[in-house]
Amino acid sequence: MIKFSLSLVGSLIFFGGMNFFVSKPKAPIAAPEELKITRFAGPEVTPSPACLAVAPTGEVFVGIDMIGSLGKDPNKGRILKLIDKNNDGTMDQHIEFAMVDNPRGLIAQGEKVFVLHTTFSAETRAATGMDLVVFEDKDGDGKADGPSKVLIKNISNAKYIRERGTDHATNGIRMGIDGWIYIAVGDFGFHDATDRSGKKLTMLGGGIVRVRPDGTGMEVYTHGTRNVYDLAIDPYMNIFTRENTNDGGGWNVRFSHHIQSGEYGYPVLFQHFTDEIIPALADLGGGSGTGALFMDEPNWPEKYNKVPMMADWGQSMLYIHRVTPDGPTFTQKDEDFIKLPQITDLDVDGSGRLYLSAWDGAGYSGSPSKGYVALAVPKNWTYKAFPDVKKVSVKTLIELLKSSSAVARITASQELISRPNKQATKASLKVASDKSLSLESRIAGMYTYAQLAKENAIPSLVKLTQEDVMREFALRALADSKAYLKNVSAEPFLLGLKDPSKRVQAIATIGLGRLGNLETASALLQTKVPSSFTEPAKDVEGPHANPNSDIIIPHLAVQALVSLNALDACIAAIGTEQSNLALWALRYMHNQKAVDGLIKAYQQSKDEKLKKQILITLSRLYKKEDSYDASWWWGTRPDSHGPFFKAVLWEGSPAIEKFILAESKKTDANGRQFFIDLNARHRMEIPAFAVEEKIAATEEQKVDLEKIKNKEGQVGNSSIEDVLLAIAKLPGDPVKGKAIFTSQGCFACHSIKKGEKMKGPFMGQVGSIMNREQIAESILKPDASISQGFATVMISAKGDKTYMGFITEETATKVVMRNIVGEVFNIKATDILSRKEMDSSMMPAGLANSLSYEELASLVTFLSQQKK
Repeated sequence: MIKFSLSLVGSLIFFGGMNFFVSKPKAPIAAPEELKITRFAGPEVTPSPACLAVAPTGEVFVGIDMIGSLGKDPNKGRILKLIDKNNDGTMDQHIEFAMVDNPRGLIAQGEKVFVLHTTFSAETRAATGMDLVVFEDKDGDGKADGPSKVLIKNISNAKYIRERGTDHATNGIRMGIDGWIYIAVGDFGFHDATDRSGKKLTMLGGGIVRVRPDGTGMEVYTHGTRNVYDLAIDPYMNIFTRENTNDGGGWNVRFSHHIQSGEYGYPVLFQHFTDEIIPALADLGGGSGTGALFMDEPNWPEKYNKVPMMADWGQSMLYIHRVTPDGPTFTQKDEDFIKLPQITDLDVDGSGRLYLSAWDGAGYSGSPSKGYVALAVPKNWTYKAFPDVKKVSVKTLIELLKSSSAVARITASQELISRPNKQATKASLKVASDKSLSLESRIAGMYTYAQLAKENAIPSLVKLTQEDVMREFALRALADSKAYLKNVSAEPFLLGLKDPSKRVQAIATIGLGRLGNLETASALLQTKVPSSFTEPAKDVEGPHANPNSDIIIPHLAVQALVSLNALDACIAAIGTEQSNLALWALRYMHNQKAVDGLIKAYQQSKDEKLKKQILITLSRLYKKEDSYDASWWWGTRPDSHGPFFKAVLWEGSPAIEKFILAESKKTDANGRQFFIDLNARHRMEIPAFAVEEKIAATEEQKVDLEKIKNKEGQVGNSSIEDVLLAIAKLPGDPVKGKAIFTSQGCFACHSIKKGEKMKGPFMGQVGSIMNREQIAESILKPDASISQGFATVMISAKGDKTYMGFITEETATKVVMRNIVGEVFNIKATDILSRKEMDSSMMPAGLANSLSYEELASLVTFLSQQKK
């Protein structure tokens, strides 16, 4: 790797009618020797860049966000258009394209710019939600013409954006070659998001949602991720994300392959019900995933091409994930690629120029003097102008559709779709059918044709399913638009279930779920359930981040059966060779008919193993997830026991309870333990099976933090700047640092090992998230950067009680809080009168005052060595 720095000297800059003195510290960048990186625009123009999108012709649209993830005041955001007139790698002109707050995702497409952003009330200045909108610049002056057109309204939880900011809200957007806009939804979820057709959608938790560029057809694509910020889409419509998730200690990053209709389990299934989810491909330790891109440009070096590139803000790194096919999914190997301070986003133009935005220390609430945009190109790169597709012929667009450039293919496809004529339709089908072309080009041609011809495309798509190399993609296209599904035969999909290719089988399974033909349920039930379908041992975290290609197709089959509401077929399959899959699907069918069918099957069976599985299924059906109304959220450290977060009884619950109680009375003490365990695992809370919870008494050493911080030593008698400069030159002794961690009272609020009881911010992997300087600064200035989920919270409760501390656990019924001296409080949710997140850290400043430079350096070194 070649390392160098980009820096600006302090200078007086006039910006927006205000004077700022910008003093830019050196920001080290590391990149492969094959690349050349330059600064394209600095903080005087692009402070706090949260997202960016690049037009194929090279104009860069940057979302400036000086609200940040935790700020709450409006009128601090805008979209800038940056232009490099002479193509020398430096911005020559910038234009204010539009004013929006909290821009989180951008797509530049011709005269249109799609933007995902937070909305605010002009009267109250409070956040009202998030919208996906489109701006247009029809006169070509670089500025949006008039107000935006809303495509989706309220696609996040307004209540928690107001209370917390956008840190878990809806984020990046990217268009696939299939013509859908894919949206990364954080685990705030949303209630009654409304697209332009008036369709409403509610989603509890995070995942991926998609919508057509005209704002219609909104639907959930995948569900069960935590804080996914952006997504990378390859030419074959594989979608990859680098999202983080709460796994009981810290916030580890997971790399996932998103398969349509898949359930990824956060927060209620991904630890203790991992047999039911699609697992992530890797747990990558601490970090914070941000922008994503699938690089597929012919002028990039082969070893850096045709790969997902994923930014990580916490690690200040752009990673490459080398994915290898594994049945219907992949395995992966990640590697460092470009080091950039707090990288937020990336995108590439039609000439192969890769643009990257860096937050560069702008803080959680943005900064007017931090952040920039960088440009990366291969060293042998030469500029080649990308054509203005509005001015070229259909023939030229078809040649672009055949290109080895993903940017060229999707740009040509969208332009052809905007010209719905016979020539464009016929020519795109010809590309799809031409066996001499690359598979990427044929897929691009097929999706272009499908969008142009609409329902008239069905016969040609069916014909393409008869070709081995195109079968997977043609089946997907056939089931892609719900508006035309009534005209699509199930036969190609039923044949696909028997295809030698696991990828074809997966797409066929998804397609049958979308077609809605109940007669196909019997075929779906033929799917074999692998031996890996086993629940984790009691209180043991399951393999939620280990590839398991064998579970994918049965998982998708279950999702399809549930979508079909195939109750009768599943009940009929109990006790047959399809029993395991049927019972798996019945876990999610909260219907009285399902309860009656399960009880009847139990009573008729003499197979004790099967009867046990039926009881497990019934106990799982005893409760269901409460309807989501966006009035609550599970917080940053939710109860992840599962299988529900806010469980409620339903009309089938009494019959289940009566039956289970009756069966339990027929057993001996050993048999009764089975019912007790079921009650605990599925949290049925049936009193007859309750076991008194024994809480081991623990004596924790009390720490007098006031006494510690009032001692004056070398650190306390020096400025923060002098301290940081001094310890930068001192290596420190990690053994001494470990002792200081105890003597300075750090253990009162921080745990180091996974097995220890979670307290405040987990320090067991802090070294993989922060460098020595950042760790030192967080100790010296605790209020400057408060760890996510550990802001001080003040709760007022019934009985004139007040609690102040940080939340260590939260369920639908209680909040567990820990204060600064280590006292733990269990507060009933029904007793809480008010809850307010404070602006200050619970960690008092001055805890390092009594230390010498050498001692602080040792503490910092010890913490920097705590990695995954």
